[in-house]
Amino acid sequence: MAFWRRNTHVEKERRVKANARDHNDRFAYADNHIKTSKYNILTFLPINLFEQFQRVANAYFLVLLILQLIPEISSLSWFTTIVPLVLVLVITAVKDATDDYFRHKSDQQVNNRQSQVLIRGSLQNEKWMNIRVGDIIKLENNQFVAADILLLSSSEPYGLCYIETAELDGETNLKVRQASTVTSDLGDLSKLMDFDGEVMLVTLRNASRGFLSFSVFMLVKVCGLASAVNLHLFMPCPSGEVICEPPNNKLDKFTGTLYWRDNKYPLDNEKVLLRGCVLRNTEWCFGMVIFAGLQTKLMQNCGRTKFKRTSIDKLMNTLVLWIFALLVCMGVILAIGNTVWENLIGQSFQDFLPWNVYQRNAVFSGFLTFWSYVIILNTVVPISLYVSMEVLRLGHSYFINWDGKMYHRRTDTAAEARTTTLSEELGQVEFVFSDKTGTLTQNIMVFSKCSINGQTYGDVYDEFDQKVEITEKTPCVDFSFNPLCDRKFKFYDVSLMEAIKLEDPVVQEFFRLLALCHTVMPEEKSEGHLVYQAQSPDEGALVTAARNFGFVFRSRTPETITLCEMGRSVTYRLLAILDFNNVRKRMSVIVRDPQGHIKLYSKGADTIIFDRLDPSDEDLMYTTSEHLSEFAGEGLRTLALAYKDLDEDYFEVWMKKLLFASTVIENREDQLAVLYEEIEQGLKLLGATAIEDKLQEGVPETIARLNLADIKIWVLTGDKLETAMNIGYSCNLLRDDMNEVFVISGYTVLEVQQQLRNAKERILGLSRVTSAAGDVGKTDVLADDSVFEETLIAEYALVINGHSLAHALEPQLERTLLDLACLCKTVICCRVTPMQKAQVVELVKSHKRAITLAIGDGANDVSMIRTAHIGVGISGQEGMQAVLASDYSFAQFRFLQRLLLVHGRWSYFRMCNFLCYFIYKNFAFTLVHFWYGFFCGFSAQTVYDQWFITLFNIVYTSLPVLAMGLFDQILSSHTGCRRPVQPSLPEPLQTRPAKPPLQQAPVLPVHAPRDGHILPALLYSLRSLFPLSERGRLALLRPTNICRYHSNVLGHCRECSDWT
Repeated sequence: MAFWRRNTHVEKERRVKANARDHNDRFAYADNHIKTSKYNILTFLPINLFEQFQRVANAYFLVLLILQLIPEISSLSWFTTIVPLVLVLVITAVKDATDDYFRHKSDQQVNNRQSQVLIRGSLQNEKWMNIRVGDIIKLENNQFVAADILLLSSSEPYGLCYIETAELDGETNLKVRQASTVTSDLGDLSKLMDFDGEVMLVTLRNASRGFLSFSVFMLVKVCGLASAVNLHLFMPCPSGEVICEPPNNKLDKFTGTLYWRDNKYPLDNEKVLLRGCVLRNTEWCFGMVIFAGLQTKLMQNCGRTKFKRTSIDKLMNTLVLWIFALLVCMGVILAIGNTVWENLIGQSFQDFLPWNVYQRNAVFSGFLTFWSYVIILNTVVPISLYVSMEVLRLGHSYFINWDGKMYHRRTDTAAEARTTTLSEELGQVEFVFSDKTGTLTQNIMVFSKCSINGQTYGDVYDEFDQKVEITEKTPCVDFSFNPLCDRKFKFYDVSLMEAIKLEDPVVQEFFRLLALCHTVMPEEKSEGHLVYQAQSPDEGALVTAARNFGFVFRSRTPETITLCEMGRSVTYRLLAILDFNNVRKRMSVIVRDPQGHIKLYSKGADTIIFDRLDPSDEDLMYTTSEHLSEFAGEGLRTLALAYKDLDEDYFEVWMKKLLFASTVIENREDQLAVLYEEIEQGLKLLGATAIEDKLQEGVPETIARLNLADIKIWVLTGDKLETAMNIGYSCNLLRDDMNEVFVISGYTVLEVQQQLRNAKERILGLSRVTSAAGDVGKTDVLADDSVFEETLIAEYALVINGHSLAHALEPQLERTLLDLACLCKTVICCRVTPMQKAQVVELVKSHKRAITLAIGDGANDVSMIRTAHIGVGISGQEGMQAVLASDYSFAQFRFLQRLLLVHGRWSYFRMCNFLCYFIYKNFAFTLVHFWYGFFCGFSAQTVYDQWFITLFNIVYTSLPVLAMGLFDQILSSHTGCRRPVQPSLPEPLQTRPAKPPLQQAPVLPVHAPRDGHILPALLYSLRSLFPLSERGRLALLRPTNICRYHSNVLGHCRECSDWT
């Protein structure tokens, strides 16, 4: 297909037939050739120049170059402009060409990889670029997946295979994919060749009577067979065909249906291998290509990242416009001076200096002089400024990468600046939005306590029935009876073990649920040595607890789960898995036990499970709820557990609905959610679990120092309110000496609105009363909430629940929420979804003129990280999704204080001073010509040699200002961390934009060029007292250049606070 016709058709669904290239080519699917490069040899020069001249400064100097080619107005040669312009263009072009060369090289390397493709009954080696949609390819162990493929079969039992998805989400732990049971036996080539479809015999009984579909009827009619009464028609059936969703960038979702042997089977993400994955611990597997090339999910996620512009970038555009306006003003002043001089004095020199032909009068002479001075004074516009800023930012990012004090030795993880454009923004952060689990805490889960049938377990009591604090010397429960136990697991309450040994049915059902309801994969490296591959630390901790208490998860297949219950092997038939997601906040499995009973086991957030309990469990629910509040008050993460016995007939009907809904292409998730909701009603409560997740090292100290730097920290977590508040007290976000902690927990819009207004009025009312008692004159100031926010001395905290936050984020309440939150020192949002995290960040970002930073460690933090001005990812236990989406990454939350208080402060201070003195040296150099105009009759003559003008910025004065911008320190790194608040710091280096120091930059050099010009001018005025040759007189102008250059260098050295 011609390139101009590509992508004109919007795909609504994709139909792929195996081993049928001719059939699939009709749909014009993308081939497997990828191209991430931007240019080629022919297009590089025009496209790159077009992009560069979109910058205002480059376009300005191009116009200036054209003006210099007009001899009537140009006092400077064309090379004074073209040399710096070409140098800037060449440097940028070389950088772009180098980047694109490496992209070309990478593309060529990937496209030329080899893969085995099934062609005409045999496996043939093909380059990746030649693979087509519908091809069946063979992968071997440790090979990269060439395209998005549907897994058909593998060397492992039940069509299982193991993959590593590091290139997709950064996670190195192995994930399991499983082929559909109907294709898992397609292990040899002959069976795979039959997968291309088969011939189905269709009997037409008087086609004209409408017994057949319209398409079949038209086919018969076209063939001239419409009058046939009993006709046998051979036509290909849709066997071996996949109908699925169109290409998209959702890595965790795939919806499709496989048509095979007159049946249709649902396809989901667990049956697909995505391009970029690596096959591990599997000898071989076969798959059918669904998406290829640029339509694969990996390439769909490689779109352009949203460019984040810094506040200094925005300010620089404004400053350049002001500088250009000042240039025009100086040109107008000098042009008027020329007109006046020509009228009053110039006419006396007509015989000696006659006007040229084109000079009609003094006014026209002034007009030409204006353009001449625009050319002469052009150096006031900093053409090399943008290149110099990129050099500084690159250097600042390397300083972060090289910082040994941000290196985590235990995980061998160094800090990484994943962008080079935001370094100075780090010094202006006012709001930090943080996840809790894995960010403030270690995300290393330990089964600590539980509540079973209204009885709590986990605390230790002495002989006087007094609770004893658990220490390292406290004896642990003896699990020696269980040869499959995990030796690292520790539990201290012996009563739970006694309940197990007494075969308490509820306790056994509790741990049976923990051993069955999960997605963990076991790996038995040796006899009795089990290793669990868990996608989340929570699941690993719960399955390990069940293992130690005698319910050992041994193995699983697509249809069964095998446990070792108190030493006895028991196999459960797995009937259905009701997946966990952020909306459902629960997971369920349906199994059939050896006795033939069908049971549903469910675990999830307590609020979700409690809403689906049978009414007969109301008393137990209240008791368990009290236990959950106690657990949450200790900072433990909690889950509720419940089960349900299912009727055989009801389950069969429900299963038919499930199979139908799972094969629907459109709205499949919604239909499945309705069915899940239907069967997860009337649950019987078993109890609850409590998992401990300890704080990371240095979290309280880091938060305290950030608070001293007037940085507000908001915690956005999915945990219970009590858990989040307990962690808040543990890490100094909440303190006992705070004036008040407001809790917003309303269930309706009106309740939330009233609670928000009451809290705000209480803060404003109490503080105004306090202020009036101390100083009556301040009451008028406090009337403005924005000013009052700055003068508020009392400390308040706001804690808001997820259902209340949903109402508070509605348009009519969001400003009330924001106003109240900004009056509080700390804000904690509980039970929030990933989307709500992003909405909270966007609320502050859009309504407050403040720099925001979001920090997290998991996939649920990605939207928040991308929304904030600066995103920070922590490489923790939940994979690398947050790191891949971030601007900066490191291993521990405590490194954030060094990132902001040291590197952020340094970068901001250096960039401000760099900009000030870059503008200073340009003004000091250029304004000499302005003052000289009053001495030379406004004739647009130059003081400096033309080559000196050309090389002043790019050679003579480039290194001093760059050195200051790279190495100057306002404070040492040690002092920066120990003293977050520094009274000697100028205000812009705290949290405000850099306007004051930059706006002073044009004022500073006004006197310097005047003084630098006076000395040579005075010497020249005394020439009558000291007869000199022409060369000697010319030499008198040399001190101007020397004074100008050294005054710049000494000015930079004088302003440096410290040198690294």
